[in-house]
Amino acid sequence: MDTLNQYRQIVRQILTTYAQVKPSYGEIARQTVFDAEQDHYQVVNTGWEKQRRVYGCLIHVDIQAGKIWIQYDGTEAGIANELVEAGVPKQDIVLAYQSPSMRKLTEFAVG
Repeated sequence: MDTLNQYRQIVRQILTTYAQVKPSYGEIARQTVFDAEQDHYQVVNTGWEKQRRVYGCLIHVDIQAGKIWIQYDGTEAGIANELVEAGVPKQDIVLAYQSPSMRKLTEFAVG
């Protein structure tokens, strides 16, 4: 399997696992949003907590130029760590939610 398809499979698997975990509060559902043509992948929270509407992105990952760009990570464990555990090299993971100057200080790719 080529690297791009392998990365797509790993990202979908990790995000699907997060989507199956129901938040401990409110009537909130988690949904995956996968755009395989443009390589955009998200987990989105939708629902209600008491009288308050809950809607927002929990995870947003893109695959661009052979690298996995983590645009947003609202998890405790960190998607980057899970990607590494799944076999993705750190040099193929970009912490896009950090400024380019801060990325240089991490073990991950700058972009």
